[in-house]
Amino acid sequence: MRRAGKFVHDGTWPAEKQVGTVTLAYIDRHRRRIVLADDMGLDFLLDLPDAVSLGHGDGLVLDDGSIIKVMAANEDVADIECTDAAHLARVAWHLGNRHLPVEIIPDELRMRITWDHVIAAMVEGLGAKATRARAPFHPEGGAYGTAGAYGHGHGHAH
Repeated sequence: MRRAGKFVHDGTWPAEKQVGTVTLAYIDRHRRRIVLADDMGLDFLLDLPDAVSLGHGDGLVLDDGSIIKVMAANEDVADIECTDAAHLARVAWHLGNRHLPVEIIPDELRMRITWDHVIAAMVEGLGAKATRARAPFHPEGGAYGTAGAYGHGHGHAH
């Protein structure tokens, strides 16, 4: 079985080394060791020293030096539009208070979260517009190095 023992960030590896792609949803891009199938259906073992959050365009380096490119899958998301920067900050605070992974859309008063009808209703109650969509999800990494799919790296009482 092919084995990918390391990864390289988008933009740091030569395109001519690409031998395939693997398309993964956000929740599936935080991995260390798992058998995956590339987009052609060929299995490979992801066998990294540590769990990492793989981004769209990152490469998984196979033992022979060839690379499988990571692609972010379209998934159910809510695009949240706010009226101004203060409104964006207020809604972002409420999302962060719930420890939700959030993608900030630069230069737009917009954020993206994984679709959740309860959270969509909450942000609409705060005056934002939540629109359900199918799109790739790239949440912020956060102060603790990874986006919050598997906890947020510190403890505290609520």
